[in-house]
Amino acid sequence: MEMAAGPPLPLAALPGLLLFLCAGPWAEGGKVLVVPMEGSHWLSMRKAVQELHARGHQIVVLSPEVTLHVKEEDFFTLKTYPIPYTQDEFQYLVLGQSHLIFERVHYLKAFWKSMAVLKNVSVIFQKSCEELVRNGDLVRQLNASAFDVVLTDPVYPCGAVLAQYLSLPAVFFLRAIPCDLDFEGTQCPNPSSYIPRLLTRHSDHMTFLQRVKNMLYPLVMQYPCHVSLSPYASLASELLQREVSLADVFGYASLWLFRGDFVLDYPRPLMPNMVFIGGINCAHRKPLSQVCTCACVQSVRRAGLVLFFQLRPRAGGPPHLLCGFSPLILRLSLG
Repeated sequence: MEMAAGPPLPLAALPGLLLFLCAGPWAEGGKVLVVPMEGSHWLSMRKAVQELHARGHQIVVLSPEVTLHVKEEDFFTLKTYPIPYTQDEFQYLVLGQSHLIFERVHYLKAFWKSMAVLKNVSVIFQKSCEELVRNGDLVRQLNASAFDVVLTDPVYPCGAVLAQYLSLPAVFFLRAIPCDLDFEGTQCPNPSSYIPRLLTRHSDHMTFLQRVKNMLYPLVMQYPCHVSLSPYASLASELLQREVSLADVFGYASLWLFRGDFVLDYPRPLMPNMVFIGGINCAHRKPLSQVCTCACVQSVRRAGLVLFFQLRPRAGGPPHLLCGFSPLILRLSLG
């Protein structure tokens, strides 16, 4: 007895299943609250925010009224709050003293000057965070907006504190956090024997003395980290009505997106919620146009040929690229 020909039941039900999945609420875009850090941190995050908007998510960026780079754009809604600084004061305090870091002075004097600059800048962002979380009307408005997630850079821990205060999942978008707080927050193994500390310039193959330095380096960083980050733990403790440490603040994150890659970074242990997104800021560039006038001069010698490029202005037009070969005489001893 022959059975009627036809697709199997799972295959026949596939169109209906796809329609059901697309029509359900889980196919809708989410509401994302973004709490960025100023400067290049925001410029890096901006591309991710733009991509989230392109994928149908509703984006609200929370920023103080006085900023350097965070401006209103068409792919997100900007929500601001007042802080006790004018634009000129903010710009001077954040950028006006940065040149002191590059002065050629004794390293101890440079260290204390850098700490003074760090302390001044840290106070600005701490006061900005206090103005945000103590703005009752704004916090109630954020709570009523029913956001799905908070996207923030933990170098400015205010976003992490706010996410915990609003009981929202947090996604961290970062390069690294000083004092190995990213390792502490994720409870990730961090053996000093082969993982070079931030800013030490060591590789993963260290001598004994370099390993000793690598182990002691976090002790040196305790003071600047205490100056710049510990007030956020106190603020979180005040808001949540319980004792909160920096590890608790950073450990609240559901997902860590690191702007790094093992192509450039040394291998190290990872936890399941740590993801490398090193190519996030690599924009797709247009191919080079045919503006290269090549003048190739061949030189048959025992030397090699080095390709050079030079920009030369055209009369009444933009510069064009002149490329050619320059003979390089290499006297090699075959001895």
